[in-house]
Amino acid sequence: MTIRKKGNKERSGVLPDKVKSQFEVLQKELNIFFQNKHLLYQAFTHSSYVNEHRRKLFTDNERLEFLGDAVLELSVSKYLFEKYPNMSEGELTKLRAAIVCEPSLVIFANELSFGKFVLLGKGEELTGGRERPALLADVFESFVGALYLDQGLDTVVAFLNRVVYPKVEVGAFSHVMDFKSQLQEMIQQSNNGLLHYEIVDEKGPAHNRTFVSRVLLNDQELGVGRGKSKKEAEQQAAQNAMVTLNQSMQEEE
Repeated sequence: MTIRKKGNKERSGVLPDKVKSQFEVLQKELNIFFQNKHLLYQAFTHSSYVNEHRRKLFTDNERLEFLGDAVLELSVSKYLFEKYPNMSEGELTKLRAAIVCEPSLVIFANELSFGKFVLLGKGEELTGGRERPALLADVFESFVGALYLDQGLDTVVAFLNRVVYPKVEVGAFSHVMDFKSQLQEMIQQSNNGLLHYEIVDEKGPAHNRTFVSRVLLNDQELGVGRGKSKKEAEQQAAQNAMVTLNQSMQEEE
């Protein structure tokens, strides 16, 4: 008769069924289903969990984090390059850095509730590791790395289109993306006159208001923008005005 040792599942590196079911929930919430589930598990496995389960039968997420960092930077770079044709190399670099920095990655991870799925050692758990910013940022990068290996760059881009890029488009990074100043510089270089912004519409309840702004050059409308604040609406109006001016310049050439 063969005697099965207690804890055999952990010794074989297999996660308990309860933990696996939690990852099934995560996949349903994301509407992303991994072909290789072990990549998903690894993306959420912290080194403290590996250290607590001897004989190195589990693999932590540090290598996936390394890969995800590179995939994220490439994907964001391509998006910004195509989205903002008028931005200089320096401006693109500054905006990309704001998007992929730790505080931003923590926001993305928290909005997806990644923290509750992380596999932690007991010590790390007790010291609040599940809410530690560096850990959450690392998990987001690890997930991107795992997704890239499992399903390729197109799926990563689709994921970022849902989670990251909408924030760029509504002005979440407007502190490093000042289109109003850029538009002002364009107008000054060509001595074309004075810019004026005005709010032309407000929609929705007070707690969820949408503003519509337009920018005028010598009473001629150059662009219209929308945003959750007057500032965001004006920034988008300026961005759209720059696109319009650029197109006009190309047509004249």
